[in-house]
Amino acid sequence: MKLEEALGYTYQDKTLLQMALSHSSYANEMFKDNLHSYERLEFLGDSILGFVTADYLYRTFPTKHEGELTRIRAELVCEKNLSEIAERLHLGDYLLLGHGEQQGGGRHRSGTLCDVMESLIAAAYLDGGFAAARGIIERLILPKLAQTPKSQDYKTELQELVQRKKDQTLQYELISERGPDHCKEFAVRVLLNGTPVGQGIGSSKKRAEQAAAEEAIRLLFPHE
Repeated sequence: MKLEEALGYTYQDKTLLQMALSHSSYANEMFKDNLHSYERLEFLGDSILGFVTADYLYRTFPTKHEGELTRIRAELVCEKNLSEIAERLHLGDYLLLGHGEQQGGGRHRSGTLCDVMESLIAAAYLDGGFAAARGIIERLILPKLAQTPKSQDYKTELQELVQRKKDQTLQYELISERGPDHCKEFAVRVLLNGTPVGQGIGSSKKRAEQAAAEEAIRLLFPHE
């Protein structure tokens, strides 16, 4: 099967592969029982994917803190990323769908493609052991790490950096607000233990706060 070639793994138990590709609508129509669908496999695959990714990130980035590792893992295993990989594999062509789901465009539904990617990982684990599942993840998902943009949540990043020391308090303070309603400009400064450490301007308070946090990181932690 071309899908197996694309995954880089050949399933010995084809019933596991069929289950991994079976939508609940198909299982209900064919077996009157959605236990024959990918849903239980997806539950298992999600945990395997999370563990393998966390293990890889932990070993690859020994100087990154928990919060940053968590964000990177979330970006790698998110629905958007997994569904993009599934589209590249033409996974939708292999899905077993009920009539209604077929008519409703289920072959290209992002959530479904994401779920089936996880179910295929679980099916490989049950069929060939942990190494088989890890191999699929290492071949198809972890390489996306190079394409994952650095998180732009500077407020969270700043919070994590200052919390390396105890009793650190961050506060964001609106300095000014000007311009007409349709074109506002906000200026915000961030204070660390009452001392200004960064300032930013943005078209909303949130954007101005992010800009202030970015400047604070650059000034306080230039080597991060």
